Amino acid sequence: MGEGFVPAYRKLGLEALRRRAGEAYRQLKHCRLCGRRCGVNRILGETGVCRAGKEVLISGYGPHFGEEAPLVGQHGSGTIFFTYCNLKCVFCQNYDISWEGAGNAVTVRDLARIMLVLQKRGCHNVNFVSPTHYVPQILAAVYLAARDGLNLPLVYNTGGYDALETLKLLDGIIDIYMPDVKYMDAAVAERLSGVADYPAVAKAALTEMQRQVGDLVTDRRGIACRGLLVRHLVLPGGLAGTAELVDFLATEISPDCFLNVMGQYYPAYRARRYPPLDRRPTREELHAAIQLARERGLRVYT
Repeated sequence: MGEGFVPAYRKLGLEALRRRAGEAYRQLKHCRLCGRRCGVNRILGETGVCRAGKEVLISGYGPHFGEEAPLVGQHGSGTIFFTYCNLKCVFCQNYDISWEGAGNAVTVRDLARIMLVLQKRGCHNVNFVSPTHYVPQILAAVYLAARDGLNLPLVYNTGGYDALETLKLLDGIIDIYMPDVKYMDAAVAERLSGVADYPAVAKAALTEMQRQVGDLVTDRRGIACRGLLVRHLVLPGGLAGTAELVDFLATEISPDCFLNVMGQYYPAYRARRYPPLDRRPTREELHAAIQLARERGLRVYT
């Protein structure tokens, strides 16, 4: 990273990080890590909607060059893909991981070693993909990795359906929040991901993320050090609610918010059963979404 940069968790200190991990683990006895608040005892092997238990499953890890430019740099984003998901999107492009549970079990110590491997390989950050349901185990692994020399920024790459209590456990630990904000309409969210309160939960999460880390900051090479970077996948037929989202970001989060307007949607998994998800967005729909964001003055990636 840039000269003089210190990750948030190193400023927090090892003892405070250890206590935070312990506090998070207690949440597994009555799990409310995400907006679903299932309340199951994962320590005893119970599972909720996401199907994650006490054990951590990952589908893979390594330098990733398909992320946003400020994360990738020259050597890639050190991505760890977690199995399962707290959302049930009918159009999921990684349904084998999020729905079907493809992946392998790892211990907390294994997870810490993976972070250190990614650092040794020159990655610019450690990027946790779909981390919400494994926050306690991640924090415990960060403690072990930090104790053994981890010194990279941490990226929380989430679907945006995070409980405020969980985000507050991450305060002073996560450097970069990267939520993928999906919808602004409750009926659409319920139909396509099974969570009618998604817009309210996501808005509250965005507000807390911004409070913690502020606008995205990069070093002299353009590599992200800290801040909020919002993703938004354009869905056909205006299902993603782009106009409302960009208004919310510009007025309630920050006029300098970074927004990646993503145009890579294609019909996957069960999408063809839910028109207009049975087609890609048109060029006009993509252009309109980008223009909406630019007109609101946001810092737009495409």
